[in-house]
Amino acid sequence: MGKIKITQVRSIISRPKRQKATMKALGLRKMNSSVEHETTPQILGMVAKVEHLVRVEEL
Repeated sequence: MGKIKITQVRSIISRPKRQKATMKALGLRKMNSSVEHETTPQILGMVAKVEHLVRVEEL
C-alpha cells in the first residue's frame, strides 16, 4: 500500500455533523493542515465522503 497526503482546503463550519466527524477522524483540525495516511479502503472511503473539503496527493 502507498501513502497519501490529505490537506484541508475548505472550512468545516456549517457542514453536517458526519462530515465534521470524518474530518476529525482523518486528523484534520484546521485550514491548510495536512496529514499522511496509508492508502487503505477505509481511508479512501473517508476521503471520498469529504472530497469537496480536501486535496489529496500521492506520495
